[in-house]
Amino acid sequence: MSVIDSETYILGTERAELFRLGLQHQVWAEEARTGWRHAGFGAGDKLLDLGCGPGFCTQDLGYIVGPAGRVIAVDRSQAFIEFCRQSSTLHGLPVDCIASTFDDMKLADGDLDGAYCRWALAWVANPEAVLGKVAAALRPGGTFVCHEYFDWKTFQTEPAHPELDSAIAAALQSFKQSAGDIDIGRRLPALFGQAGLEVVSTRPMTKLVRPGDFAWQWPASFFEVYFPKVVDAGLMSAETCQTALAQWKALEQTAGASCMCPQMIEVIGRRL
Repeated sequence: MSVIDSETYILGTERAELFRLGLQHQVWAEEARTGWRHAGFGAGDKLLDLGCGPGFCTQDLGYIVGPAGRVIAVDRSQAFIEFCRQSSTLHGLPVDCIASTFDDMKLADGDLDGAYCRWALAWVANPEAVLGKVAAALRPGGTFVCHEYFDWKTFQTEPAHPELDSAIAAALQSFKQSAGDIDIGRRLPALFGQAGLEVVSTRPMTKLVRPGDFAWQWPASFFEVYFPKVVDAGLMSAETCQTALAQWKALEQTAGASCMCPQMIEVIGRRL
């Protein structure tokens, strides 16, 4: 099965991807906490972690809501949900882990104080329906925090390298062949309004990283895990993949090198 037509998470659920997601969470954790703070998430809340993956954000949210609250963690990957369940149990967190697609997900109307998703809506063909379901599940005044890509084409390096640029473009092509919209973030304010959510804030989120920065490991781990999958999908040659990875390694030794990561956006909406 190719990466393009897979029914599972497009980057996979194997051990290497699990590690990459943990690293990714560390890079973006402060941005997530900033969004949750702006949304007013707090002790005693009942929150939805939509597309929770292995549950790195779920755990953070579990500590925020505390023993009197609840986090509902939903993901279609059974492997990720099992990891989330084991981690939550180990830490004694108030989390319900549910393996489900967003289409099959059952949410009670007006039951949630808040919801969060990061790179979840980019992979679905019907974001309008998903947003409508989450909006209906929020109580009046409940908030929904979304972190999604706004413009993935901003992913580039300085200095540029031809094969690395080609590999990044091939990765973007693979996303565009999936059911979703990798740049769903630019449409979120309008989609929120259609779902009955008042947009209370938007915030651009940018990562410009340099060799030696901790966050440099985020694009590095993505290239290492995903470029071979793009080769398997027939969108890039093995030779280009190898050369691109070598060029990335060379960047780490290049004075003044930098990498602009894909532009993100935060949208926070409140149910009217």
